[in-house]
Amino acid sequence: MTKKTASPEGAQFLRYFGPVLDALRALGGSGAPSEVIEKIVEDLKIPDSVQNELLDSGSPRFPNQVGWARYYLMREELIDSSERGVWSLTEKGHSAHVTYDQAREIFRKWVKYFADARKEKKAGSRPDEGDELAPEKTEVPATNFRDRLAEIFFSLPPKGFERLCQRLLRESGFVQVVVTGRSGDGGIDGYGTLQVNPLVSFKVLFQCKRLTSSVGSSTIRDFRGAMQGRADKGIILTTGTFTAEAKKEAMRDGVPPLELVDGQKLQEMFIQLELGLNAVKTYEVRESFFAEFRGDV
Repeated sequence: MTKKTASPEGAQFLRYFGPVLDALRALGGSGAPSEVIEKIVEDLKIPDSVQNELLDSGSPRFPNQVGWARYYLMREELIDSSERGVWSLTEKGHSAHVTYDQAREIFRKWVKYFADARKEKKAGSRPDEGDELAPEKTEVPATNFRDRLAEIFFSLPPKGFERLCQRLLRESGFVQVVVTGRSGDGGIDGYGTLQVNPLVSFKVLFQCKRLTSSVGSSTIRDFRGAMQGRADKGIILTTGTFTAEAKKEAMRDGVPPLELVDGQKLQEMFIQLELGLNAVKTYEVRESFFAEFRGDV
């Protein structure tokens, strides 16, 4: 079988260059990745079938494509990224409007840049470059510790993952967190209390799902039914993702809302709390900064 090679025409993420910039402008110049993705879904009316499509790894394809668009926009210095993961427009990005043809030229320029760099160094790809020529089959570049976190989460036995979620909730301000360890309880794996202040608290039920696939709307409905009359709020934590239908069901009017924590958000919570992580500061050279000094002028 002939191996399919990617080309600018085959890089589907190119269509999201402009919408990412438009979404950030609509959000006031900055936004969390989830906010940007939701805004693009709203603006482009992305159907559920597209939002639910998965990569071979089990992660959703659509956010991955938006992430690749943001990656190249950062290379063009149209977007900045804070240490807390917020995407923001640069001064240049505020006024930039990227068409599909311009996105294709940006892609070609950086593919050539990385190819030339590899030839010069006669070495393999840098860790942050990944498979630049095949973004459709590659996850958004991630540091090794994120990959390792995902591996650890999924390698844990079900009971171990429940206890890990218990620890995470405690570190997040919950008290009296108990893992019930019972089966046949509508998917309820435990409960805890969120003490908002000395006078206000909420009882919360939680469910832990260690999987690589997506959690569907039926799971949301079953869990909500099980918690009826037993708690003020519910949380579902998973190493996988949630389908578009599940997200809508979780926030449906007229019923208690549920908090959904997918694998990516789970990682972000561990990073924010530095739970099981040792912070190590490092730097990445911004090649574009030095470009103007390479000439003799």
